[in-house]
Amino acid sequence: MNESNPDLDHVDVTYVANLARIELSAEETEKFQKELDTVVAYIHQLNELDLDGIEPMSHPHPRENVLREDVPMEGPDRELMLANAPARVQDLIRVPQMMEDA
Repeated sequence: MNESNPDLDHVDVTYVANLARIELSAEETEKFQKELDTVVAYIHQLNELDLDGIEPMSHPHPRENVLREDVPMEGPDRELMLANAPARVQDLIRVPQMMEDA
């Protein structure tokens, strides 16, 4: 496959495997080449469809974010939360050290 002018009727699975740094056996190469040729043929079949007047969409069903109204509320009781902490230092939750000193 020529990088500057790719052949859109045939994509070489060996070339693609080389780009992906994947080693394929002869049997895998033959199997995947047939599958890739089927996919490319299907894409060509889709390209023959008349799509004039059809707007592109990101999803076949309309999607909307369903969000509740942002209403300020009282937070949980601080002492109750600190009572559940495995370790505490004054009014803070003590956690294991994540980084070593340099």
